Amino acid sequence: MVDDNGRRGGLLAWQWTLYPTGHTTRFNLLIHILTVPIFEIGTLTLLGSLAIAPLYALVGLAMMGGAMAAQGLGHARESQPPVRFRGPVDVISRILAEQWIAFPRYVLTGGFTRAWVRASPGSLTLRKRKYSARS
Repeated sequence: MVDDNGRRGGLLAWQWTLYPTGHTTRFNLLIHILTVPIFEIGTLTLLGSLAIAPLYALVGLAMMGGAMAAQGLGHARESQPPVRFRGPVDVISRILAEQWIAFPRYVLTGGFTRAWVRASPGSLTLRKRKYSARS
């Protein structure tokens, strides 16, 4: 089944099929295991700021932005680049889906552990990889 966005099975199914190929280096995996909780706390802080104090919205946004920046560094070291975003709504929906659904699912189903074991210890390097053309 292809939905109206051309993503087989919808966003979550589509993202899930691509997840293992975009998370293969220990560097990227380590960044994700450290920053996804920061992003999630930042999201909750942002939402909670509506009830507590609007100033906390800046703290939440900073946490979310910092987590995204770090994850961008991790993805830059993968041999398979992320699929380009289609626009602002796609950015928000894909990021929220990855942080709140795909990555936790990846960890809970053992995907993270399998990827860590398969990755070479040398993939924990800070050296940026060059992307190959995506078909």
